[in-house]
Amino acid sequence: MTDSHRKVFINIGLNILYYRKLNNITQQKLAEMTSYSKNHIQKIETANASPSVEALLDIADALGIPPEKLFESR
Repeated sequence: MTDSHRKVFINIGLNILYYRKLNNITQQKLAEMTSYSKNHIQKIETANASPSVEALLDIADALGIPPEKLFESR
């Protein structure tokens, strides 16, 4: 993973964390809502895993946000 890609994945993870907390959803609950493991959700949030497009769409849907919100700069 290049540095520029890593920055994007960090930003995506922070956005997932932001919207998850905004909706009072735990990592465990998000995992249940998306059928991914809690460990995988945690790795995506901390940029230790590269999420698939399908995973990002599932996560955005579970958080009730448009997928593009995951790519916004904060």
